[in-house]
Amino acid sequence: MTVETPQIKDQLLDAALLHVPFDGWSEASFRAAIADIGADPAVARAACPRGATDLAVAFHQRGDSALKGAVQRADLGALRIRDRVARAVRLRLELAGDREVVRRGIALFSLPHLAPEGARLTWNTADAIWSALGDPSDDINWYTKRAILSGVYSSTVLYWLGDNSPESEATWAFLDRRIDDVMQFERVKAAANRNALFKTLFAGPLWLAGKVRAPSDAVQDNMPGRWAPPPQGSATEPGA
Repeated sequence: MTVETPQIKDQLLDAALLHVPFDGWSEASFRAAIADIGADPAVARAACPRGATDLAVAFHQRGDSALKGAVQRADLGALRIRDRVARAVRLRLELAGDREVVRRGIALFSLPHLAPEGARLTWNTADAIWSALGDPSDDINWYTKRAILSGVYSSTVLYWLGDNSPESEATWAFLDRRIDDVMQFERVKAAANRNALFKTLFAGPLWLAGKVRAPSDAVQDNMPGRWAPPPQGSATEPGA
């Protein structure tokens, strides 16, 4: 069987998912995936230098990538923002599929040397949820929304893993309670922002917070050390 190199990571991931519930995101699962698709081990290692760890990252990222389409199909525009967030979190969990695969991933990214990467993946999921919902924030709220949602999402995942209720009803009730807690915090924050004494006492920190901006998606091509291709028709092109 011949495996095309550009798609090998996706093919390895699909094959590994059959083994992860039993062997975890381990070397055994990675080797089994290589054998299942008939890949050249050297090519597989080039695509996934860390073996199953890279596949676990790819599995998580696959769910994040699929979320935007799932949110668009769900047509959440008529819902309140708190209900849109709750629905998007639910959709992301449903995209995760097999709970044992997720459980094994949490175990992997709980290891000390992989914990920072696990935190980064959770942050990226929170970002994917807010982005799919069309979050317009471009100031410090961009960061606080994602930080708060990271906590809500990670705690909901842990609850979901142990939930045996029909159709995960207990998980969705837990999620609603967490969202309600967040909304109470937002109401307190809004009230504080309207308080003249609060604004006076925290004028410095509030000024500094007002200078924070969301990261830009724009590529800065005028920075030193960056290479840009020559314009079309330039004399530096071969054959010019």
